[in-house]
Amino acid sequence: MNKLVMPDYKNCIANLPNSILKKFGAEPAGDSLPMLDKYLEKDYKNVIVFLLDGMGKAILERHLAADGPFRSHLAGIYTSTFLSTTVAATTSVMSGLQPCEHSWLGWDCYYPQVDKNVTVFFNYEQGTEEQVADYRVPETYTPYVSVIDRIKAAGKKATMFAPFWEPKTDDIRKMCARVKEACREKGEKYIYVYWNQPDGFLHRYGCGADIVCEALVTMEEAISELAAELTDSLVIVTADHGHIDTEDVDLRDYPEIWDCLVRTPSLEPRALNLFVKEDRREYFENAFKKQFGDRFLLMPMEEVIAHQLMGTGTPHEQFRGMLGDYLAIATGDLSIFYTRENRWLSNHGSLTEDEMLIPLIVF
Repeated sequence: MNKLVMPDYKNCIANLPNSILKKFGAEPAGDSLPMLDKYLEKDYKNVIVFLLDGMGKAILERHLAADGPFRSHLAGIYTSTFLSTTVAATTSVMSGLQPCEHSWLGWDCYYPQVDKNVTVFFNYEQGTEEQVADYRVPETYTPYVSVIDRIKAAGKKATMFAPFWEPKTDDIRKMCARVKEACREKGEKYIYVYWNQPDGFLHRYGCGADIVCEALVTMEEAISELAAELTDSLVIVTADHGHIDTEDVDLRDYPEIWDCLVRTPSLEPRALNLFVKEDRREYFENAFKKQFGDRFLLMPMEEVIAHQLMGTGTPHEQFRGMLGDYLAIATGDLSIFYTRENRWLSNHGSLTEDEMLIPLIVF
C-alpha cells in the first residue's frame, strides 16, 4: 500500500479561489487558503493563476531542479480535492466549492435524471462520443456560479485562458504572451490560466518520461520569464492533482464482480463509483476484496460521506443520488478500467501521496 493522504478542506485547491474572491471584494464561497492570503495582502494590479494540470509535488521534484524558478519560489505544499482529478479539482478552482458542493466529481458521473453515466466535460454518454442529451446535462442539473462571474459581479475584471479556447494554442510561450497583453489593460484584474500539460504527456508516457521533463522545463522557463517581465503583478502556479504510474485491469474480465453491478461504474479507474444489485451485496464485497483487496479499499458509500472525503460543506442536492453503494479507492498502483477507453501508463484520482499533494508556487 502507498502512503495515503486525506484531503484537507482547510488547506486544499478548493480554498485557493476563495482567497482570490476575498482579494477582489467578492463573497467567498468557502474558506480561503491561509498560505496564499498573506501574499494577497499587498495591492497588485494583476493576480494571475496558472494551473498546470497534473504537476503534483512528486512530478515537480522528479523533473525540476531544486534551485530552479519553480522550486525556489515554492510557498508550500497542500492537497488536491478528492477525487484527485481534473473534473473535481478544476471545478473547485472555477467555483470555490468543494466536490460535494458542486457535484462535478469525476470524468464520468451518473446523472439520475437521464439514468446514464455522462462524460462531464463533453456531455457524452459514457464510452461514446455521442451527446447524452440535446442539452448540457451537467450544467443543467449541477450548475455553479464561476469565480470569474463572482468577481465581475463585484465590479472588478476577471478572465480565463485555456489552450482549447479560441485562439487555440499548444505553445505555453504563446499563452504567456497572451497573459502579458491582458496585464497591460487598465484596472485590477484576475487572470486564470488552465494548461493541460504535463497531464497529457504523463498519461501517455508515464511519470518518468523525457517528454514530461522537457515540457515541464519549458513551462518553468516561460512562466518564470513572464513573472520577471511583469510589474505590479502576483503570479501563482499550482496544479489540480499529481500522478502515479499504474498497471491496469478490465473489470469486465471478472464476471463474478461485473454481474453484481446495476450499471457500468463511473467516476475514475482509480476511484470507482459502484451501484450493486441489492441481493448481491454480500457476495460482491467478498468477491471484490478477494480479487483487489490488497490494492483497493472498498468503502460503503455512507462511510465515504460520513468521512467527508468529498468535502465538509453542505452537499449539493444532487450529490447523494449520483453516488452508488460503494466506492473502490486505489491504495496501490492498480487502475481498474470499465469501458473501452484509452489505457494510460500514469493515472490519478485516488488518495495516494503522489496523487494528492500539489505545490503552491508564488512569484
